Amino acid sequence: MQYKSALGLIETEQAIKFVKDEFEKELAKALNLTRVSAPLFVEPSTGLNDNLNGVERAVKFDVLTLNKDVEIVQSLAKWKRNALAKYGFSAGSGLYTDMNAIRRDETLDAIHSVYVDQWDWEKIITREERKLSYLKKTVKSVYKAIKKTAAKVGAKYPAVARELPKDITFISTAMLEKEYPDLSRKERENAAAKKYGAIFVYQIGWDLKDGAPHDGRAADYDDWKLNGDIVLWYDILGIAFEISSMGIRVDEKSLVKQLKKRKENFKLDNPYCQDIINGRLPLTIGGGIGQSRLCMFLLRKAHIGEVQASVWSEEDIAKYQKQGINLL
Repeated sequence: MQYKSALGLIETEQAIKFVKDEFEKELAKALNLTRVSAPLFVEPSTGLNDNLNGVERAVKFDVLTLNKDVEIVQSLAKWKRNALAKYGFSAGSGLYTDMNAIRRDETLDAIHSVYVDQWDWEKIITREERKLSYLKKTVKSVYKAIKKTAAKVGAKYPAVARELPKDITFISTAMLEKEYPDLSRKERENAAAKKYGAIFVYQIGWDLKDGAPHDGRAADYDDWKLNGDIVLWYDILGIAFEISSMGIRVDEKSLVKQLKKRKENFKLDNPYCQDIINGRLPLTIGGGIGQSRLCMFLLRKAHIGEVQASVWSEEDIAKYQKQGINLL
């Protein structure tokens, strides 16, 4: 691979701040969100940590004075819903925050790091809005915020200017399976993203016709019928590039159904699940948007380590340097 970054190190650092500042403003305006502070760690007993696919190990440490263990958050999917109730938000409004996490079990490569940074957002909706049409409407708003940010970045840094598709294409996991039956899950996303440029792959979690889900999702936050990923085609690497995972959250019925499917009924007793079942938490939609991912895409970088400071093997550092990739 012959690669040369269009921006130098200092200019890259300046551009990273520009991308983050501009996108935050566009996202908050598009979805009527207020910025709030968020925890870096939570107590496991609250049930507020995100279990992701259910197999990743959270990073734990003990707090001496409290004589308790706490966990670094893996995302804030559950904490945000709890915060909306606690802070007194109303339907049609929501919050966003910086989420920083450590994913100790991540397989490191050009787009995956131990360090995760994203904008986590959550918004209160009504019972009537718990439907696919509202999810699609929200996806379009998020995509529009990405497009506006891309235009601003291109105007300020012409060397990395890019043209995104006018509209995002919606394609369900069942549609992907039908269209590309002989391809793997990732190959299906690659084919669709390359074809359309920008896609929203929706309904992730329930088994497809072949007996397995398109991808893993925790059973206790997204409604698997009302969720999905924003995926862009990334020409620099020639791959489908996930920017955001989002969805309408579980209600009392979908929570029980999904936990039963995963054989995780024991979770129904934790405070978070009990609050959903007993109607103490609002109905919401929310998601996470990768900060480093968005910076990498808009600044046309070949490796996520060019837009964030993390840890990499000495072999990888040397290999990437030979390819013209300088990791921060």
